[in-house]
Amino acid sequence: MDQRIINLFDEYTHAPLTRKEFMDRLLKLTGGTALALAALSVLEPGYAAAATVAPTADDLETEEVTWPGDGAAVKGYLVHPKGRKQRGAVVVIHENRGLTPHIKDVTRRVAQAGYLALGVDALSPLGGTPADEDKGRELIGQLDKTKNLNNYLAALTYLRARPDCNGRTGAVGFCWGGAMANQLGVHDPKLDAAVAYYGAQPAAEDVPKIKSAVMLHYGGLDQRVNAGIPAYETALKAAGTKYELYVYEGVNHAFNNDSSPARYNAEAAKLAWERTLRLFKEKLG
Repeated sequence: MDQRIINLFDEYTHAPLTRKEFMDRLLKLTGGTALALAALSVLEPGYAAAATVAPTADDLETEEVTWPGDGAAVKGYLVHPKGRKQRGAVVVIHENRGLTPHIKDVTRRVAQAGYLALGVDALSPLGGTPADEDKGRELIGQLDKTKNLNNYLAALTYLRARPDCNGRTGAVGFCWGGAMANQLGVHDPKLDAAVAYYGAQPAAEDVPKIKSAVMLHYGGLDQRVNAGIPAYETALKAAGTKYELYVYEGVNHAFNNDSSPARYNAEAAKLAWERTLRLFKEKLG
C-alpha cells in the first residue's frame, strides 16, 4: 500500500482529523471511491479474523473486575491460566480507542504465556469503551491525565493485593498505551518491567525515576513517535537504567496490531513479542 495512505491513516487515528476530512483526503490519494474503500478494508480493524486466542479458550479463566480509581471505579478484563497459583502480573494498556477486542486478545496472549493479565479500560470513568472507534478516540482526549495515571497505578496496586499474584508486576502498552507504560515506569518504583510499543517517551528529567527494566519497540517508518527516541535513550544511558531498544526497519506504527492488515508486520510482531515474553520471564517469573 502507498505509504502516503498509511501516513494519512496514522494522522487520522492520532490527530484531530474528522472522518470527513480523512475520507476526502483518502479519495484524492486513491483517485476513486472503490479504491478508497479497498484501502479502508485493510486499514480499519477486522477483529474477528485477527483473534489468535479464543475468548473461550479451554486453558484460560476470564472475569470482569473492578477496583477503586481516582474518583471513579475502574473496570478491567482479567485473564489467567486455569489453576490457582501465584503468578507474575501484567497490566495490558490499550491504544487510543479503548479496550477493544484486539487488546482483549493481547491480554489473553499474555495470560496464555503464564501470567495474571489485566486489560484496563481507561474509559471506565466515561462509561467504558464504545463500539464506535471514532467515539473512543474522542473520549480518550477527554480523560483527566492525572486521574488516568492514578487509575493505572491503582490497577497495579489491585494486582499486587491479589492472592494469586507473586508480587512481581509488569506493564505492556501499545501506542497511547506505550506512552502509559513509560509513565508507569516513571511513577511506580515497584514495577519490575515496562514494555512500550511505539509509545511517546517520558520527559528526560523524569527518566532517573524509572526503577524497572524497560523494553522499547519502534517501527522504523514511524517518524512521528521515533523523533523522541534519541533524547529518551540518552537519558536512559545517563541514568544507568536497564533498557533494551529495538527499531524494526521498514515497518509502520502499530506493526503489532494484526487487526489492521496494512500496518501489521507478522515478522516484526513475532520477534517483538518473543522479546517481550523473555523480559517478563526474567523479571516476573
